[in-house]
Amino acid sequence: MPRAIWKGSISFGLVNIPIKMYKATQDKKLSFTTLDKEGHPLQYKRWCPICNREIKWEEIKKGYKIEKDKFIILEKSDFEKVKLKTTKTIEIVGFIELSQVDPIFYAKSYHLVPDETGIKAYSLFTEALRLSNKIAIGKVVLKNKEYLVAIRAYKKGLLLQILHYLDEIFPQEELPELKNLVVVNEEELRLAQALIEKLTEKEIRWKEFKDAYSESLKKIILAKAEGIEIFEEEEKEEAEAKSLMEALKISLEKVKKKKEEAE
Repeated sequence: MPRAIWKGSISFGLVNIPIKMYKATQDKKLSFTTLDKEGHPLQYKRWCPICNREIKWEEIKKGYKIEKDKFIILEKSDFEKVKLKTTKTIEIVGFIELSQVDPIFYAKSYHLVPDETGIKAYSLFTEALRLSNKIAIGKVVLKNKEYLVAIRAYKKGLLLQILHYLDEIFPQEELPELKNLVVVNEEELRLAQALIEKLTEKEIRWKEFKDAYSESLKKIILAKAEGIEIFEEEEKEEAEAKSLMEALKISLEKVKKKKEEAE
């Protein structure tokens, strides 16, 4: 059973909607333990090289670096002095069309569900967003940072998506390699478009996509646990195309053949 990671409310004009927040995604990467050569798990100490001793958890403070080897120590009370409405509330500041938000702004997604006392207001807000085809832009404080967020109707409920601030996005214009782009050949462009068209699906089948690297690594782990040695399979090397045009033509033929075999 998933557990709510945050409780608060959506502030929408004079309307207050009590909500709970759940993670919408999870990373499924394999977790490894650092061992010594004998297979013993290693421990990491919170060590102060100046005091030359291990530091206890209750002694640890948060510090902000202002210059080399100089920090400002912040206490819990310092964080509490920042009085923002958004510490317990998602404050809606406006509504826009979904198309106005470039995908590069999206960072992480969370499900928002109604608290027991806010079901009617939540249902109304969700349906209003759905019918207007708009998303709400707001602000909320999570883990000592005020985030810019987008809220949109998603399936039965609401999805909150944390957005990057504009100054967190590195300007593409500053990448020097992009200044070397060239005008493309019309025949190559036609073949590239044809290849894209052949590889275009009516609907993407998400279930078919899996982390092949992790799956293969799991097989090796299970085999080693059973004392079985797995040998590396040799990959068949494909002949390199002599030119971009040739590469496009060969790719297009392969896709056509694959489609015909599947029919």
